[in-house]
Amino acid sequence: MQSATAPEARTAPAAPVDTHCPYCALQCGMGLRAEAEGGGVEVVERTAFPVNRGALCGKGRTAPAVLSSRVRLVEPLVRRPATGRLEPATWEEALDRIAAGFAGTRAEHGPDAVGVFGGGGLTNEKAYALGKFARLVLGTSQIDYNGRFCMSSAAAAHQRAFGLDRGLPFPMADIPRTGCVILVGSNLAETMPPALRYLTELKENGGKLVVIDPRRTRTAEQADLHLAPRPGTDLALALGMLHLVVAEGRVDEEFVAARTSGWPEARAAAMAHWPELVERITGVPLPQLREAVALFCDAPSSMVLTARGPEQQSKGTDTVGAWINLCLATGRAGRPLSGYGCLTGQGNGQGGREHGQKADQLPGYRKLVDPAARAHVAEVWGVDPDDLPGPGRSAYELLDALGTDVKSLLLMGSNPVVSAPRAAHIEERIRSLEFLAVADVVLSETAQLADVVLPVTQWAEETGTTTNLEGRVLLRRRAITPPPGVRTDLEVLNGLAVRLGWEKGFPTDPEEVFDELRRASAGGPADYSGITYRRIAEEDGVFWPCPEAPGTEESSDRETPEAASNAPEVPSTPNIPNTDETPLGPLLDDPANDYEAEPADTGAEPPLVSAPAGGHPGTPRLFLDRFATDDGRARFVPVTHRPAAEEPDADYPVLLTTGRVVSQYQSGAQTRRVDELNAAAPGPFVQLHPQLAERMGVAEGDPVAVVSRRGRAVAPAQITRDIRPDTVFMPFHWPGEGRANTLTNPALDPTSRMPEFKVCAVRVEPAAAAE
Repeated sequence: MQSATAPEARTAPAAPVDTHCPYCALQCGMGLRAEAEGGGVEVVERTAFPVNRGALCGKGRTAPAVLSSRVRLVEPLVRRPATGRLEPATWEEALDRIAAGFAGTRAEHGPDAVGVFGGGGLTNEKAYALGKFARLVLGTSQIDYNGRFCMSSAAAAHQRAFGLDRGLPFPMADIPRTGCVILVGSNLAETMPPALRYLTELKENGGKLVVIDPRRTRTAEQADLHLAPRPGTDLALALGMLHLVVAEGRVDEEFVAARTSGWPEARAAAMAHWPELVERITGVPLPQLREAVALFCDAPSSMVLTARGPEQQSKGTDTVGAWINLCLATGRAGRPLSGYGCLTGQGNGQGGREHGQKADQLPGYRKLVDPAARAHVAEVWGVDPDDLPGPGRSAYELLDALGTDVKSLLLMGSNPVVSAPRAAHIEERIRSLEFLAVADVVLSETAQLADVVLPVTQWAEETGTTTNLEGRVLLRRRAITPPPGVRTDLEVLNGLAVRLGWEKGFPTDPEEVFDELRRASAGGPADYSGITYRRIAEEDGVFWPCPEAPGTEESSDRETPEAASNAPEVPSTPNIPNTDETPLGPLLDDPANDYEAEPADTGAEPPLVSAPAGGHPGTPRLFLDRFATDDGRARFVPVTHRPAAEEPDADYPVLLTTGRVVSQYQSGAQTRRVDELNAAAPGPFVQLHPQLAERMGVAEGDPVAVVSRRGRAVAPAQITRDIRPDTVFMPFHWPGEGRANTLTNPALDPTSRMPEFKVCAVRVEPAAAAE
């Protein structure tokens, strides 16, 4: 049993309540119960949940510490003109102030002068309600969220190639059963520790692991082959591998002809990246490149999994597209135990962008510019489609417009003062706002700048759904009573909507909101209409798409027959991929799949056939029959390597890359309030190679200044041979002088609008010399 304790007694049930971790997209299952002695909340293992099988990292074990009233917000705060300080206020005063601020901005500058910025940690219900609130109550197009900084490049590449974006098109349980995994720009050992066992089991089953990362991380140490490319050259590396696939006759011509389009153009683009050129660009020796191709192609099945490394680049969409092209050319897509997948980072990074808080999307992953999508959602909302605003700015562009075009902002579940690129500039833009309202669990660095701060409930104090990196819709259950004076985000949106003239349309019951989300998503790419709270609980989650089968009337567990009969009819969707109602074994045994034998079962098989009689079982595995394009074929997209937006020069000769450490999460707003986690990771550092340290005259622990064209950060030196000599690394969890995102480049990918967090030019020097 693993446990952590909130320091004071709280109302909690005696038996454990099944729920999920509040942090990353693995969404590990856990139980919560009242401790027998000393009060507080105890985390207990939930071994039956298939994704983590009871395992938790330190962040999950200590998550109850943030429930403490000593570290979290417990009453609204309003900035008093007389003192200029945030001081306690009633909920009525706080909500009145926000409503008046937004109404005044709209009246003076128009609806688009009010912005909304959400978060990838919000539940599906809250993300849905926030998007609806922005577009109906505020009438603004200016809404986006911090998930734009997470996997938007992978999402865009998914859409281009497959016609549908779901982080993993297969369950995590398939990973140990494939023959080879190429893991690109991911350090699972620190970002998702319980997921590392999937790679361990892969190797135990005889599979091979290739890790691509500029650093020799704890994950790279597990690899059969580690490639350490120069930051910003992942695109060239993928193209070089595809070149070798063609040159060595490893293309699956039958698959390419039967299930893809666009291969001649993609092939020509790849052949321009001959291996010797790729070696010069990336720094990866040609023999290692050939070995990676052999490991990938010689296995009977293979996967490519990417994370923020290749995605957080100004060419991230093309980079992911190149890895997808490699999978398609070798027939490693749309087949059992093969394919491309993205390891989503934030807790609800997947669901958070599916249901309307992204600038260009409506619920169900519908496009805001699609007339049919607008008509469907408008009917559910009871408004005219013409009343819905069009697409707005992407996340960084929205933040950059604060104080100029966007005068007031509602911010929920995000801390851009720490997490945004070019963070000092974004902090200035936030300070220039006429009005800022923040709803959060803690007084983050961004909340400290607000005019009104609202204390809202968190994971253990509320019920709602999230969608993990597999596309599995999960149910977080309320396990304890929140402190007096704390309200849910749904109650916040309801209170504001009423004050701004919307008496109806914003319920506070999360299941009621989810039922409306189901109707709004029905028939869309991310169709949740066949998913209910009861099904999620009974099946340990349901994989979308899961349309409601005509005549099943599974609807809400609480709906009357009359209410169910009023639900909109779900149109047939020819592009919904294979539902995989059969177990994986028979698929592998089919000679048409060219597999020798089923790998050893790890015991982690998710439920595949568990649905109401006549209902849709959900979709654990996508694309086995067809891809989600008009003709069912996957699309090759020709891509070409190009340099990073900012390459080293004489003034800034070193490359900076950023990332996470195991004991902190994202901007650290919550984890930096947990003593155990701070003891393990007390502050920022600069990781650099001994050769660079020697040139600078820097010893371990000495303060080092890292300077870019955007600013300067200072942190202690961490000297290691696990990083390239031309590269330094900084974690991005801390504010202040060690804030890594002071340095990062906001150059945007032209398709996904993802900023280039992962590579920029810097100079590095002893901190004293930089004074």
